Amino acid sequence: MSSIGELGEFGLITRLTDRLRQGPAVELGPGDDAAVVRASDGRVVATTDLLVEGRHFRRDWSGPYEIGCKAAAQNFADVVAMGARPTALLVGLAAPADTPVEWAEQLYAGLGEECAMAGASVAGGDVVAAPLITLAITALGDLAGRPPLTRSGARPGDLVAVRGRLGHSSAGLELLDAGKDEPAGLIEAHRRPRPPYTAGEEARAMGATALMDVSDGLLQDLGHIAKASGVRIEVDSSAVPRPRELGPDGLRHALTGGEDHAFAATVPPGTVPPASWTVVGRVVEGAGVLVDGTSYQGGGWDHFRR
Repeated sequence: MSSIGELGEFGLITRLTDRLRQGPAVELGPGDDAAVVRASDGRVVATTDLLVEGRHFRRDWSGPYEIGCKAAAQNFADVVAMGARPTALLVGLAAPADTPVEWAEQLYAGLGEECAMAGASVAGGDVVAAPLITLAITALGDLAGRPPLTRSGARPGDLVAVRGRLGHSSAGLELLDAGKDEPAGLIEAHRRPRPPYTAGEEARAMGATALMDVSDGLLQDLGHIAKASGVRIEVDSSAVPRPRELGPDGLRHALTGGEDHAFAATVPPGTVPPASWTVVGRVVEGAGVLVDGTSYQGGGWDHFRR
């Protein structure tokens, strides 16, 4: 089995990019000094994330395919949360020279698979040698002439609704940390999130006043909406989805667990969301986030405090 060091920088780039399929938004993909991506309305939605080995993923817990899927998903979720359509991904890969070529190929297979699910493609990137595997991901999106959905539009009287899994990744991480491999569904949820990429269009159809990707925990991310909008959000814990497989700590996971990349929206009063959305609270005058009328202690992810 050859290593990426033996293959060399340009050999590796060729090996990885030759297998990539380009979507309709990419006019010029890998192989030149830069990519060319169409932006039909003259604006580009852009977001970026860093994933560092040992901090954001462990190779003994997740395979390269799963890491690639997760890296793409968490960025595309941010694009969708702005009410945009994902168009392209730029990938920076830093890795030790002795990393097997097959590992890098499977990583890109995962990136490509998630791109296909989101309707986007890998348009370019870079590779470099480094002591630890690190991914620098930039995702681009297209608003198609529409205004972005931001965190700052929530108004008193709005309902708060969520779409997607909550707490599954957090529960799976605790299982892995305890050396367990069951329930398999929770382990899989941590290794590979499943953002509902239709959430942005669904939120627009509901007349959403604010939308956000739930990446750091529902309460923490609702707190960002509350602060940006100058309102208070009140959550009804009995309405928060928490399937039985989350176990006795299901509410804690659902309220504070991150990395599921679900979506939280505020919608006008009287809105009847589709069945795939669940109303979990309301927006009122004030500040902060309350659960059943009180502050909820503990939760949310902070990269500099973990």
